[in-house]
Amino acid sequence: MTLNHIRRGSGSPLLLVHGLGAGWRSWAPILDKLAEHREIIAVDLPGFGDTPPPTGEVSIATLTDSVAEFIREQNLDGVSTAGQSMGGRIVLELARRGVGGDTVALDPGGFWSDRELAVFSATLRPSIALVRALRGMLPALLGNAVGRTVLLAQLSARPWALSPETVLPDVRGLADSPATGAAMDALTKGPKQRGAPAGTAPGRVTIGWGRRDWVTVPRQATRAAELFPDAELHWFERCGHFPQWDVPREATRLILDRTE
Repeated sequence: MTLNHIRRGSGSPLLLVHGLGAGWRSWAPILDKLAEHREIIAVDLPGFGDTPPPTGEVSIATLTDSVAEFIREQNLDGVSTAGQSMGGRIVLELARRGVGGDTVALDPGGFWSDRELAVFSATLRPSIALVRALRGMLPALLGNAVGRTVLLAQLSARPWALSPETVLPDVRGLADSPATGAAMDALTKGPKQRGAPAGTAPGRVTIGWGRRDWVTVPRQATRAAELFPDAELHWFERCGHFPQWDVPREATRLILDRTE
């Protein structure tokens, strides 16, 4: 399957992989700034954005397969990658497989304890059901600070301060993407993320984590660092699950500084 994607900017290529939500548009808050320095290739995973749903199983392994195949198709061997949430897990899995180059994973999934995973599932699934039920009202609800605070408290450290234009694509994506449910099953019912022994990743690995992330809670960063011992851990202060929302300048600088 060919992944829908966009290309912007010029320079050394950088591949962006989104999490649950709007597809490549999830990167919109920082996309133009990244493209001032690099050629940005941002994909829609199968069943998100404008890429059709897959015909077979949806799992972290098959989603990673689709990105690895895209890298081969586009002659992007050794490309640096950045991912957020589920996309962060996918780029770490690529690194574990020896695919790509430098890797930046922002608040990646896959490092929950069993109890944390149960809480994640029990809280995020109702949130997805709620935004689906409120689909037609989302622009109005997200257009005011109170609505953003109520709907996005789990995702952002300062939801009231965000613009509707920043958050609406991802919230709509949670409601509309045909693969949201299957991807949630892959995250909550599938295997946890495996690690990469020291010296086996194809480039530098950086893991960024929000201190106020209530989706992939901060203590999971320790597990991620243990499984990827070569990784450098970067903490985003006053940041929730979406660094591109809460700290866009810092997220941009980290990605540019830690990839070539």
